[in-house]
Order: sequence, then C-alpha cells, then structure tokens
Amino acid sequence: MNSRASGIARRVLTLSTTGMLAATGVVALSGSAQAASTLGTAAAAQGRYFGTAVAANHLGESPYVSTLDAEFTSVTPENEMKWDAVESSRGSFTFDAADRIVAHARDKGMKVRGHTLVWHSQLPGWVGGLSAADLRTAMNNHITKVMQHYQGTIHSWDVVNEAFQDGSSGARRSSPFQDKLGNGYIEEAFRTARAADPNAKLCYNDYNTDGVNAKSNAVYAMVKDFKQRGVPLDCVGFQSHFNSSSPVPADYRQNLQRFADLGVDVQITELDIEGSGSAQATNYGNAVKACLAVSRCTGITTWGITDKYSWRSSGTPLLFDDNYGKKPAYYAVLSALGGTSGGGGTRTCTVSYAKQEEWGDRYNGKVTVTAGPSGISGWSVPVTVASGQKVSATWNGTPSWDSTGNVMTMAPKGNGSLAAGASTSFGFTVMTNGNTAPPTVGACTAS
Repeated sequence: MNSRASGIARRVLTLSTTGMLAATGVVALSGSAQAASTLGTAAAAQGRYFGTAVAANHLGESPYVSTLDAEFTSVTPENEMKWDAVESSRGSFTFDAADRIVAHARDKGMKVRGHTLVWHSQLPGWVGGLSAADLRTAMNNHITKVMQHYQGTIHSWDVVNEAFQDGSSGARRSSPFQDKLGNGYIEEAFRTARAADPNAKLCYNDYNTDGVNAKSNAVYAMVKDFKQRGVPLDCVGFQSHFNSSSPVPADYRQNLQRFADLGVDVQITELDIEGSGSAQATNYGNAVKACLAVSRCTGITTWGITDKYSWRSSGTPLLFDDNYGKKPAYYAVLSALGGTSGGGGTRTCTVSYAKQEEWGDRYNGKVTVTAGPSGISGWSVPVTVASGQKVSATWNGTPSWDSTGNVMTMAPKGNGSLAAGASTSFGFTVMTNGNTAPPTVGACTAS
C-alpha cells in the first residue's frame, strides 16, 4: 500500500447485463437457507479466500478481533513484514509483531499473505547508502531470511511491490534497487524467493494497474517475459484502491483475465473503495463480480477491517464502519459472493416496474420493492435509462448517479426497513428525447 492522495466521491459503475430484468419483469435475490452468511464462508463456496489487512496493535481490541475471526479467511500484515519493521539494522531481524499476526491467523485456520519483501518505500536508511554489490547481497539476504523464517506458513508473498512508474511512460520506478541493480533486480528477487521457499506463491503487486493502461501494459510485458523464460512468478496482485479520481475501470475484469491467460493467478490484494451508501455498495459488488468471473482470481483482500483504522479513513472506504457496523457495501459483497445475511433468515427483496403517466416528451415510472420472507433494514435498486434519455425528477427515494447520468441507483429516503412481505415504491420522470424505450431495472439488493 502507498500513501497516494484519495478522492472523496464514488461513481456508480455502469451495470452489466447480469442480474438485469426486462422493464415489465420481476427479479428476486433469493438464496438457500443454507447459503453462507459471512464473507469468508461465501468466498470459500466460490473457491476463493476473502482476506483483510491486519495491524498487530489492534489485536487486543475485542470488536476488531471478533470481526476478523468471524468474517475473514486470510490476513495480510499491514506494515509488520515490511523491511523497516523486520530489519531496521542490517542483519538484525525482529519478527515479534509479524509473528503475532501469523500466530493468530494459524490458530484460526486462516491463510497468510506476506507483504512485502522488496519495495522502494518503508526502507531503513542504511539500505539506500549501500554500494551496488552490497545492495544485491542485502536484498537477497533479506528475502531469504524473512521467507525462511515463515517457510510453510505463508500462502502468497508480494516479492516485489510497485516497481513501475505512474503515467504513460511504462517505465520502471526509481529506487535504490532499480538505480543500482538495473532491470534485472526483479527477476533476481523472484529467483531468490523461490530458493528460499519453494512452496509459496510468488507475486508481483502494484496499484493503478487495475485497467488496461501504460502501467499495466508494462507489468503485463514483464510477466509475459518471465513466464516465457521460466522466471518463477506465480501470481499478480492488483491493489485496487479506488476513489472518484481513480474509479473502478470498465475493463477491470478483462484486465484480470488477460493476466490470468498468461498462466498466473491473479489476486485483488488491497481493495478499498471510497464513498458510502448504494454507490459504494455497487462499486464493491462489481469489483467482487469481476474476480468471480475470472477462474484464476483466487482471492480478495480488503485493506483493513474498519473505516476508523483505514489509511484513508476520511473516505470511509471499507466494509465496516467505525463501530464495526456492516455497511451497504458489506451486503453487496456478500450478495455478489452468493451469500446471505444471517440472524433472521434469508434477506431478499424483489422489484417490479410499471409505466405511469405519459406525455409527448416524457413519462413517469414506478418501481415497487417488496421484502422477501424475512424483514430487511435497507435496499438499493439500479435503474438504467435508454440512450439519449435523462431522469429529470425522482420521489420517495435517494438517488445516486454514474458519470453519464444514465444509471441511477435508488436507495431509501430515511428508514428503509420493510417487514417480511411488505412493499414500498419509488418513482421518477424520464425525458425521452425521442427515445421511448422503457428503462432497465436491475436486481434489488437487500440489507
């Protein structure tokens, strides 16, 4: 993870055709009573892990630990395995904080991702002052000693992290390793890592590579070259830090797939999405669906549990609020994974659409939301209008919009609770601009 500036707003992604219904149809998000009711169990049912970044200094906080243990099946030490934490003085290794996280994870049967061995940031000062020969020795020794300490306990290692520049150059990032050892340092790091722990998955990890762009193309070319030459690289991590200025890209799934097609696993390694409410929920749901659509996307890790401890806490980017309450984004992720909310039976809702008043240049539409066999505390429904159309007014709900203004996600205005079988409705006016096609109403998401 790095300290890039974060935005404050989220856009709603354009909906895929999956889960859509015809304008006069009805859809239900119903699930089996035996469906998984936590993030980890729901992901496991899909053949994936669902993890989170963990800070050792929060493991004494009861709500933090209980949420971690209940919901997640994998952990990534947030800072405790970085170079400055484990080897602040050359040749002197301290693993206490990282060991605490690993011990907790093993006790609970969780996987552990190692993060990170070679990175330009959070380096102790002594590293930058080494000669090229000394730096090569120090890098290989650091990789070997850390990996051997955890041999047999780490599922995947971020061997090299953030080695490419942002922007359109596709160039390597300046760092002591790049500047003194040249392009070959990445390959050398991976070969050293394989020798240190032959059974661990070895990953390259980066940010702003989530869509097809100059940076991801450069990483893709490196991975392709490594696979062709037998360099031991097993997986590619996509950090997936999203905000209004860096949104979930439309080609996210396609980008994950093209890397997987090279013969590597792909992992979403540091997911957080700034925003709130239904807009944030839609983005999270779509990110999870992208992973599920790629067979070699083996797991998802959110970069933290609760908003209050997030590195971008002002953007409220995680699935649990400051009080560990489950946010709409949590329920969107659980639903995308095929799980259902526990505690009161399956929480589902259905929607139906009907055209109301109609004039020469506009019409009114009405969507009815009905709770399933258990009561619900909230709901959201996406509505996509046809090309050229615009929604000019809404009522009985709180809308959020995508960047085009054509996709509206409606959430309750005030209390969204509905008893089992109860209904509510919202409406909107569509300016046709010559196109009288009905809107497409997406699946209702209950919380």
